[in-house]
Amino acid sequence: MTSISRRRLMFTATGLVAAAAAPRMAFAQAGAAATGPFKLDPLAYPANALEPHIDAKTMEIHHDRHHQAFITNLNNFAKDNPQIAGKPVGEVLGNLGAIPDAIRTGVRNNMGGHANHTMFWQIMGPNGGKPEGALLAAIDSDLGGMEKFQADFNAAGGRVFGSGWVFVTVSKDGKLAIETRPNQDNPMMDGKRALLGNDVWEHAYYLNYQNRRADYLKAWWNTVNWKAVGERYAAAKAGTLDV
Repeated sequence: MTSISRRRLMFTATGLVAAAAAPRMAFAQAGAAATGPFKLDPLAYPANALEPHIDAKTMEIHHDRHHQAFITNLNNFAKDNPQIAGKPVGEVLGNLGAIPDAIRTGVRNNMGGHANHTMFWQIMGPNGGKPEGALLAAIDSDLGGMEKFQADFNAAGGRVFGSGWVFVTVSKDGKLAIETRPNQDNPMMDGKRALLGNDVWEHAYYLNYQNRRADYLKAWWNTVNWKAVGERYAAAKAGTLDV
């Protein structure tokens, strides 16, 4: 399967809402939310809680418009294809070949975006503390310690060509690795799970950082909620981590 190219992004006048086009399927924009089985959870913290590292306006556009667009599109798909909402997200993304050809690209992009962003909001928050316990031990053993880990993660994020994500994946035995994905692809498409990840699409940082992705990657660490990441790590080892 071929990932959608950047040339096929459709930009709206109100905020760069990316709607990945699937064959013969017109995509709704964020303002016309379709009702259905997929829902957008509210942020667990105020939109300005991550300032000055990520400003409130960027958070509002990113969550309320971009993520909502994925939800709207998925609900439109589900009207005629209820099976995409009848299985866990990981199961759908891990078996995209079972999705009808006409909507496969759209499901890949929108469900991948939904999974990625659900994780993204969960692993950020104010006063995020520091990694500890089993998580810190895994970072030390698998990623060379915090300083090396952050430097390698930022470098990988900087090398993503165009839009995509940089992730730390976690195996069932708790082993960590840094990986990148293009566009809205998610590690679940490869049978893996994301422990944490950073969005390097322009809409994640364009208001304050403009084209300075490296500055954004560096500042983003101030927003990571290490308690939440630790909980995800424990869930991954227990086999209960969903998105």
